Amino acid sequence: MTAPKLGEKIADFAAGTCGFLVSALKSFMPLKTVRERELYGRSVYGIEKKGLPYLLGITNLLLHEVDEPKLFHTNSLERNVENFTESEKFDVILMNPPYGSKELDNIKANFPADMQSSETADLFCALASYRLRHNGRAAIILPDGFLFGTDNTKQAIKKRLLEKFNLHTIIRLPAGTFSPYTSITTNIIFFENSGSTQNIWFYRVPSLPDNRAYSKTKPFNAECFNECLDWWNDRHEIFDDEGQPVSVMKSSKDIQDANYNLDWCGYSAKGDYIPEPDEAFRELEESFNAMQDNMKKLKFLLENNNA
Repeated sequence: MTAPKLGEKIADFAAGTCGFLVSALKSFMPLKTVRERELYGRSVYGIEKKGLPYLLGITNLLLHEVDEPKLFHTNSLERNVENFTESEKFDVILMNPPYGSKELDNIKANFPADMQSSETADLFCALASYRLRHNGRAAIILPDGFLFGTDNTKQAIKKRLLEKFNLHTIIRLPAGTFSPYTSITTNIIFFENSGSTQNIWFYRVPSLPDNRAYSKTKPFNAECFNECLDWWNDRHEIFDDEGQPVSVMKSSKDIQDANYNLDWCGYSAKGDYIPEPDEAFRELEESFNAMQDNMKKLKFLLENNNA
């Protein structure tokens, strides 16, 4: 939906293993000329704080024919956001930042006083707003807490997005989208550096029947977006059988009057699905296996750091 173009600068400041950057690169295929290949190699830029994902990210870019990856092993939040020059800004920003973690006071001090959130995801969202070029586009995955949060820092960041950017779309994602790695419910926010927000469209991606969560055995995949993709180019309000909004448009004034609450088109809590014992056991086993995988990665990092 951000539609990267060959020749644009594309960034992910929480790059992980560079999945988003590689997806952007794949959208440029096939390359037909030497000039296109040169632009391809200079298209993407990333930062990753953790050692193992950084190494995997470098490998991923090399395997996708980026000969000199511009992926840096550092903390994206270490610089004062008001000091970035125009040459350090990007046409497209794609991120799934870490959420649920906290930052130290010296990191928070790199942001204006009213945006010094303790929540890492909030700071990454603010960072993106300072590193997006004029007419640039951003798509960021954020937890539900950002949408309905009423603390001063969240409100300041949302106010900035509405006043200085066109926050045009928020896509609500169902429970289990990132299962088994996290059960936190998330959303994709889309904004452009093209003037202030006039209206925001909200859309709720369908969940599984009976509000059951996606899981490793019933994974959330690209096909789950089919209805959303049809709606994207033909936007209209939609209501479910109970009269609850699946898609709705709110004006900037509506959002301001609601104290910058962006929690619209959420999922109903009624009739939550209760799995059968064997299904519940499988889901617990998936979570346990995922935890074991993470422990193995942590052990690998600790052993290599000690070496």
